[in-house]
Amino acid sequence: MPSESPSALLALQRATHTTLRTLAAELVDLDLTASEINALANLADGRGRTVSELGAAVGARPTTLTSVLDRLERRGHITRGTRAGDRRSVLIELTPSGHAAADMIRQTVTDLEQRALGDLPPAAVAGFHAVLRALTDASS
Repeated sequence: MPSESPSALLALQRATHTTLRTLAAELVDLDLTASEINALANLADGRGRTVSELGAAVGARPTTLTSVLDRLERRGHITRGTRAGDRRSVLIELTPSGHAAADMIRQTVTDLEQRALGDLPPAAVAGFHAVLRALTDASS
């Protein structure tokens, strides 16, 4: 009897949790949770985002993201202000300490990706990205 192939979703979940543990260990000096690391990584390009935009980028509902943003704001990593032309919209932006933390996170992510994927053929990495897009699209 042939063995069933493992579920891609379960494998992705295992890889995600392992990656988050690795990032948390490598970034232990920042004293951030995985959710805080994810939020700062998604703000690392320096572009301000609304709570809704950041929530979509990190894969969390705005209500769930609020406590993460509260902690990051208390630590001085982000500010919350209004967006020009729309006072109802809250704009999240990095502070200088937030930029420093986000830069460290982005570099750590890049280094981990290089260690994990650097020896794979480009076609394999492209296929992986295609699978991630398909899973994201199917879940939206």
